[in-house]
Amino acid sequence: MERQTLYLECGSGISGDMTVAALLDLGADPQVLDKALKSLQIGGFQTVISRVSKAGLSMCDFDVRLDQMHENHDHDMEYLHGHGTSGSHGHRNYHEKEQGHVHSHDHTDIHEHRGLEEILHIIGHADLTEQAKATAENIFRILAEAEAKAHGVPVSQVHFHEVGAVDSIVDIVAAAVCLDNLGITDVIITRLNEGQGTIRCQHGLLPIPVPAVVNIVQAHGLPLCVTETEGELVTPTGAAIAAAIRTADRLPEIFTVKRTGMGAGKRNYERPSMLRAMLIEDEAEGKDVIYKLETNVDDCSGESLGYAMERLLDAGARDVHYLPVYMKKNRPAYQLNVICSKEDISRMEQIIFEETTTIGIRKIPMERTVLRREIRSVQTPLGEARVKVCTYRGQQRFAPEYDSVTALCRKHGKNYEEVYQMVQRLC
Repeated sequence: MERQTLYLECGSGISGDMTVAALLDLGADPQVLDKALKSLQIGGFQTVISRVSKAGLSMCDFDVRLDQMHENHDHDMEYLHGHGTSGSHGHRNYHEKEQGHVHSHDHTDIHEHRGLEEILHIIGHADLTEQAKATAENIFRILAEAEAKAHGVPVSQVHFHEVGAVDSIVDIVAAAVCLDNLGITDVIITRLNEGQGTIRCQHGLLPIPVPAVVNIVQAHGLPLCVTETEGELVTPTGAAIAAAIRTADRLPEIFTVKRTGMGAGKRNYERPSMLRAMLIEDEAEGKDVIYKLETNVDDCSGESLGYAMERLLDAGARDVHYLPVYMKKNRPAYQLNVICSKEDISRMEQIIFEETTTIGIRKIPMERTVLRREIRSVQTPLGEARVKVCTYRGQQRFAPEYDSVTALCRKHGKNYEEVYQMVQRLC
């Protein structure tokens, strides 16, 4: 799979709706998103995608419009900061919006508060890809752990208020769907800019950053920068999304920007509320450093080793392989080798320790030179096939993707070599 690196520039913080808007502006398919949201068994909302202007810049706005039963005071600035007791819900008029895509989602299932298990059930029964489900579920688990710590209760007793409101469920699922639709594999977030002061929530006035945000950045090592802005720039939903998807905290020394998306926020502060998303590509002359993790295992079943390989590859390992070796006393064993990026080392080590009997892992940095590569689609008489294209000294090499070839083989009852050669001839 071609790696897609996303850089989220959180100079004005991050929230759920800002994230979704930035990803839509980056190229996520609104129709794919609408289909996914229609499958959620919750009601009382419709979504609007439009263009707005902030600081003279055109950007995307993703608005979850709620009925009166589900509405909250999230974007009423006076209510948020404790200057009033009721809200005008003026966020509907904060921007002069061009009419965008309006999608209504009218189910009858209405709840004021929801527990984590109920939310996970809603996500699990929605029409989402497995990757999108896993991302959305992970975001909500991070939120639940943060709220549980803030209130001093077990995760099972957490009932979401603002965070679990309908609009936040929609924002989180929408973010997961858009990330999956864009094929994002790596996410760089260098820091989160936050404001200061107080904000009103279900439990009264709270200091900024709110406890849930503090718990999330503490648990997941997110760099936080407190600015002079009076107001909340990082919402719990935004912090949880960042914690769930971030894979690195540093930009490449040299990179190119392939696409850019701008997502608008709803709140009005002295700092324009916006989130910029960039698809980037490392341009360090084709050279980089990867790591090889290595360990010897002589008391682990073949099935366990096979499952460990599956987990490592699913978690982002560049390659995994075993070598037969003989250890002391001529014991037959296997040497496990995992190739991964530096930021993935901790995740790989955790899986190795969980799934094998090893008690130690060797780490070896390795320089490498890589060819430029991309994935293209090729139309064949049997259907569409994906092809990896590598370039060396101006010459292109074409290699049909294994999964794409085998899918056509199964669909048409052809053998692998026949389909492979046909796809390659059409490149």
